[in-house]
Parts: sequence; structure tokens; C-alpha cells
Amino acid sequence: MRLVMRILALSRAVRLKRQFRDIEQRALALPSPTSALLAELIARESAAAAKLETPHLYGSPPDLKPGSWGTGMDLGFDRARSDNAQVRLRGIALWIAVAYHETKEASFPEFADLHREVLGLMRKIKENAARPADRSAAWMKDGDEAAA
Repeated sequence: MRLVMRILALSRAVRLKRQFRDIEQRALALPSPTSALLAELIARESAAAAKLETPHLYGSPPDLKPGSWGTGMDLGFDRARSDNAQVRLRGIALWIAVAYHETKEASFPEFADLHREVLGLMRKIKENAARPADRSAAWMKDGDEAAA
């Protein structure tokens, strides 16, 4: 049974890392004001998950067993691929919040690397949100100086 759990954990870690690359790409491509909104959504989703007895099951149906992996990250990933910008943002935030809680104290070493990557992505999103909001103004200013 231990071998089966190890194989399941390894396959889940591989799937989550693949999803992480997609989420990371979508999150870092956002403009500064949207990144600020995303950072706020991640904080809210993470706080809501932390209030639960089993935060890694946040976004999952209530009938799941506490020892199993939840479906919140799959739901978040599906939403992150939506055509609707608001649904996409909420999906990215849900995925990151659940990934943070699921990998935080995981008993499998494959999840430790993913946890560090999720923390790094959260930091990058906050840094992106803190950038000057109007890059077009800086571009226009550079263009005016070049024209003068």
C-alpha cells in the first residue's frame, strides 16, 4: 500500500508541476493593476482556506475524505483557462491558494519543491503588483525624449 501511495503522490506532483507552469505563465503575464487584484484574491482565498479544518480541501465537494487530495486545484486550473477575465483571475487565485495549503506540510518530498515554487510565484505576483502601474506613460515619456 505504501508503494501505491508513493506512486500516486509522484504522479500528482508531476501533474501539479505541469499545471503550475501554466498558472505561472498566466499570472506573470498580467499587467500591474491586475496583478494587484490577483494578489488580493490570493490572500482572500488563502485566508478562507486556512479557516477550514482541512485547508487543502478548499474548493472541493464537502463529501471528500480528509486524507485524500481535493479537487480545488483542478477546479481552479479549469477556471484559469477560461475566456472570461474575472473567472480566469479567480481560478488562478484558487489554484495558488489550494496549492499553497496542499504542499505546505505534505509528507511527500516531491511537494516540497512545488511549495517553494508556489511561494516564489506569490512573491513575483506581489512584486509585479508593486511595479509602476502605467508603463505606457513611461514609454510615451521615452518617446518624447527621443523626438526632442
